[in-house]
Amino acid sequence: MISQNQINEIAVKIKTLGLDDAMVSVLREHYQPMHFTYCMDDDLPNNTPVLESKDFNLYLIDGREHCLCLTNNFEVATGIVVAEIIPD
Repeated sequence: MISQNQINEIAVKIKTLGLDDAMVSVLREHYQPMHFTYCMDDDLPNNTPVLESKDFNLYLIDGREHCLCLTNNFEVATGIVVAEIIPD
């Protein structure tokens, strides 16, 4: 389970420290055993983030089954996708 408070806290950390591979590593270390994935937002078309920001969006991952999938259900979420937005 991931809470809305955790999502908000993670967003503040990203906004404060900047978004890159090193930041995602910091998140992985700080929020163990939560899973983090980093990609570009346009790699996730037709999905709704749980948090939208100017520079990134956050999506929830459900990793309970054999394959990972995106979810908007905080109760079943096991990880977060940090999706960077690159301006056109």
